[in-house]
Parts: sequence; structure tokens; C-alpha cells
Amino acid sequence: MKASPDNDDPILTTREAAHLLGVAVSTAQLWMESGALPAWKTPGGHRRVHLSAVNRLLAQQAGIVRAAAAAPPQGEFLPDSSPAYPVAPDEARRLAALGKTGLLDTPAEEVFDRITWLATHATECPMALLTLLSARRQWFKSRIGLETRETPRAQAFCSHTIMQDELFVVEDAREDARFADNPLVLGAPHIRFYAGFPLRDADGLALGALCVLDTEPRRLRERERRALGELAAIVADEIRRRA
Repeated sequence: MKASPDNDDPILTTREAAHLLGVAVSTAQLWMESGALPAWKTPGGHRRVHLSAVNRLLAQQAGIVRAAAAAPPQGEFLPDSSPAYPVAPDEARRLAALGKTGLLDTPAEEVFDRITWLATHATECPMALLTLLSARRQWFKSRIGLETRETPRAQAFCSHTIMQDELFVVEDAREDARFADNPLVLGAPHIRFYAGFPLRDADGLALGALCVLDTEPRRLRERERRALGELAAIVADEIRRRA
């Protein structure tokens, strides 16, 4: 960190800005590129930002968090009175925690896209999703192998995953009474195999899942299960660190 030659407003590197903001370097880069965090490039191609700009963004974030905490939950962050999917007794707390993260409907981020890409390669599955579950929707923060950004909550395999402590597996959805009539099984993307780990926040509430899918029945080998679990732990750590 060094002071600007014409004032006392220090100039920060991307890594220094990310540290102050409490986010990943890739997230800070995304904010700089989008203009959310005003920055510029040096002749060598490195991004720089003034400390004052970082402080303004921190103040804005603090205001948003205070407002979210003070406001009553609305819409999809309120439990469904007659859910067409399984729910745990702490569903109201879980939905409130999801709303406070501010993650729902946010742009794609490289840090999460890398995880889903690695999940497909570690398990040799053609599809991988990082899902967040509101009362109405299963929304994909990151996705590989699917075009759609969300599905109705009632169709979400991940509704079952967040009820588990460990890996949830469906080896052949056509042979499983819970999923045989699911539109995602009967039609595109024609899911047959599913495996997912719940993503829990610091209070142990499952906000969503990291999962892999295939159009053919199959099983995961032990090393594939381990790899998917490690990747899910990285995602959960990233979400907790931001909170």
C-alpha cells in the first residue's frame, strides 16, 4: 500500500483491496471490472484502487446488511405454508439466513465457476451446479452443462440434499419414487444420476448444495465422493467468510 503522489489517499493493489473487503481476489476483480469498485490499470496491466473507494464500498455494504437485518422477510424468504417439497423444522431460519447473504440473483463469479468446473472433471459427470434454495426457487449461482438459471423448488433434488448431513445420492432417478415423475427426469435435462453435498453457513443452516448430475445411472467411486466433498467444503468456507 502506498500514498498517491498528489494526496493522502493510499493506492491499493487488488489483493490488498480484497483483504480489506473480506472477499476473494477474484471477487474484487469482478467488482473492479463492473465499476462497482472504481479502479484503473497501470502501464503494466495491474489494477489499482484508492483506499477511499474501498471505504465507500464497505460503507455501502454495511448499510445494505443493516437494512436486510432490520427488514422483515418477504416473498421467497418466507416459508411456504403448504410446501410440495421436504422441509426441516428450521426452514424459517434457513430462509432468513439465505436472504441475508445477498447471494440470490447475483452475477456469476469466477471463484464459484471454477468449483463447478472442477466438480465435473473430478467426477466425470457432464453437469454440476451450485444451488441456492429459496421458498419458491432452486437458483444456480454457478452451473456447468445447463442453460437454465433456476427451477421451481418443488423440482429440486437439492431440497432433499439440504436435509442431509453428508452426501445425498440418487443412482437412478427413474427407479426412485421421489423423483420418477419429476419434470427434470421425464424431460430435459433427463436427469438419471444425482449426487450433492449441502452447503452450510456458520450456524449450520444449509443454504443450498454443490451437486453433479448425469443422464445415465451410475455410482461415484470413493475418490470422487471425497473430491466432491472437498469442493463443497471450499464453497461453504467462501460463503461463511463473506458473511
